[in-house]
Amino acid sequence: MRPPPTLTQAASAADAAWQMSWGSNMITPDYVRVMARYNAEMNRRIYAAADRLTDAQRREDRGLFWRSLLGTLNHLLWGDRQWMARLDGWPPNTIPNPQSPTLIDDYEELKKERFKADAGIEDFANRIDDAWFETDLEWYSGAAKKQMRMGKHLLMVHFFNHQTHHRGQVHAALTAFGADPGDTDLFLLVPTP
Repeated sequence: MRPPPTLTQAASAADAAWQMSWGSNMITPDYVRVMARYNAEMNRRIYAAADRLTDAQRREDRGLFWRSLLGTLNHLLWGDRQWMARLDGWPPNTIPNPQSPTLIDDYEELKKERFKADAGIEDFANRIDDAWFETDLEWYSGAAKKQMRMGKHLLMVHFFNHQTHHRGQVHAALTAFGADPGDTDLFLLVPTP
């Protein structure tokens, strides 16, 4: 007779089962499309507010995780490119995550690349279907330092949550400078299908 699984083994099995089924009813192509539209609209608002600052203000260390507005905006673009390389075959980043705040030094060039990426994310969102979610994504994670395999439902939540997390930091810094980006409520900004 086999001994019962340890608490750790039972938790690992439960986590694996949860991860396999998580989000299959909640995270749909329509969810991805709405979030892609929201992401693009919020980036337009964030950059419009950042346009009102001086270059020195955008580069000033504001105590954000990536220090400055420019560094955080760079990291956001870096992260989106990293995930889209895995999800949609975009060219991979040529610098590692710790250097992401230095991705593009020129603000106007960064803004151009941000809007180009947002258009690409919306295009991707409009091309996926339920079948796309049926296969797991496999990739090497520099953060975890190992090969990973995970369901796409959870990864799409992570993708958009990462954007919202760092954009919230940018929003707070912009507001402190007196450059309010305006409303951020999804239900007011993105009409649903």
